[in-house]
Order: sequence, then C-alpha cells, then structure tokens
Amino acid sequence: MRTVKAPTRLISRGDGGSYWISFSDMLSSLLLVFILALMVSIYQYFSVLDIKTRELENQRLELDRVQISLVKKEADLQTAQAELMGKEEEVHSIQIQLQQQEAELHAAQTALKTKEDEQALLQLQLVAQEQSLNAMQLAMSQQQQQIDDLLGVRTQIIQELSRAFSQSSLNIKVDKDTGDIMLDSSLLFESGGDVLLPEGREQLARLVPVYLGVLMRPEYEAYVAEIVIEGHTDSRGGYLFNLRLSQDRALGVANYMLQLPGLSSQQALKLQSILTAKGRSYSDRIIRPDGTEDMDASRRVEIQFRLKDTEMIQKINQILLHGQ
Repeated sequence: MRTVKAPTRLISRGDGGSYWISFSDMLSSLLLVFILALMVSIYQYFSVLDIKTRELENQRLELDRVQISLVKKEADLQTAQAELMGKEEEVHSIQIQLQQQEAELHAAQTALKTKEDEQALLQLQLVAQEQSLNAMQLAMSQQQQQIDDLLGVRTQIIQELSRAFSQSSLNIKVDKDTGDIMLDSSLLFESGGDVLLPEGREQLARLVPVYLGVLMRPEYEAYVAEIVIEGHTDSRGGYLFNLRLSQDRALGVANYMLQLPGLSSQQALKLQSILTAKGRSYSDRIIRPDGTEDMDASRRVEIQFRLKDTEMIQKINQILLHGQ
C-alpha cells in the first residue's frame, strides 16, 4: 500500500510565532476531535443508558407482574394448602371410617364364620334328623301296614258277623265301627237280678255259636286277642251295688258261654284263654240328645272282641288326636 507523505513545512528558527500557532491549532483540532468523540461517546452512553433504562423498566414491570403473579400463586398455593389440609382431614376422617368399616367387616366376617359353623352343625343335625325321620317313617310305614291289616281284619270280622246274624235270622245289630254287640238286660235278667232268664239263655244259645263260629275261624283266630263281656246298669242305686250287679251279670253270660253245648274241647280251651268279664256299673250310661239318661238302654250287656295290638292302635289314635 502506498504511503502519502504530508508536505513538510520548513520552520525557521526565526519564525517562532508561526510554529506555536500551528501547534495550537493542532491541539485545538485534537481537543475538538476529543470533544466530538466524547460527545459521541456520551450520546452513545445515554442512548445505551436509555435503552438499558427502558429495558430495566420493562424488566421491573415484568418483575412486578411476576411478583404479582407470584403473590397470586402464593395466595392460590395457600388456598390449595388450606384445601389440601381440608382434604387431608377428610382423608383422615375417611381413613377412620374405613378402619371402622374394616372392624365392622371383620366382626361381620367373624359372625358369618360363626353362622357358617352353626349352619354346618345344623346341616349335620338335619342330616341326622332326616336319617332318624326316615327310620321313623319306615317304622311308621310298617306300623301303618300292620294297622291297615288289623283294620282290614276288623272290617272283615264285622261284615262276617253281620252276614252270619242276618242269615241266622237273629235281630242283632253289630256296631259297624267296633264290632260290639249290645244285648238288652231286661231279656237276660230280672230287675236287680244276676241269674239268666230262660229267654236270655235261649237268646245266647242262638247268638253265641254264630258269634264264636266267626271269631274262631282259622283266618281270624291268629288276630283275636280277647272277647270281653261287659255289664252295664242305669244310675239308680249306689255305684258299688251296680258295680257288683254288672260284674255278676257279665260273669253269668261268660259262664254260660263257657258251658255252651256244642263247643269242642279245643274251642273251650281257646275261649277260656281269651274270654274276660267285667262290670262297669253306670260309668258308661246311654244319654239321649236332650241330655237325659235312657234307663232301658243303659241296662245292657255288651259282647266285644279285641284284636292283637289293639292297645298300640289306641295309643296311635290318641297321639293322632293330640296332634290334631
């Protein structure tokens, strides 16, 4: 690069004033340049300062906004903290409720376990009761079958007695439920007496063979347990007097039956083993619908038969009646 040299000025020694004037101008020019540079620097400084001031103001405003936002957020945070504390209290309360519910659930589970154990025990007891019930039902079924057989035999005997009396022209009524035969005492004994009248002997002579002919048949013999002669009186007179009278009359009829001609020795022995006589005095009187006693009907002799296991049937009937 080419250098341009400034023109040099010859300064003579004798020209001193001109030398200082030129140096002063140079200093003034330098000062002016310095001042201008200083002013430019100051201008630039203040420009930058203004810019920085505005930036700082903006930053301060932004900082104020941030602070306001922070204050708001802090307030929101405090509110949230308060709400959180409230939620914590609710959570704590819920936890307490949950603990209580867990305790209640545990108690309910324990109670349920107890109930399940009780139910299992009850089921075992129920099974045992069912087995016992089945056994009882089987036994009752067997007993019922026996009862049905016995009732069937009784019905057959009653029908056979009614048919036999009808065929023999005997005006004898057989109770359709029990098979009992009722004889009028006035035809058998005198009033207050216990000796059989001829008419009574004649009636028994016709009745007893027919009666025993049915009961001592082979198909019924195994079922008949007892033949009972019952004597009954009306309520006139004392109870003991009528008791002896009714007993004596029953014995009179039983004695006649045992001594009846035509009985084989085997039939007589059989009859002795099953024949019973007893007096009832007036303990079983006949009462009319109006509540008064039928004296004539109360004075009677009844011939009854009992089948084997009759006592059992009576007990079962009593149980059934009590159950109803």
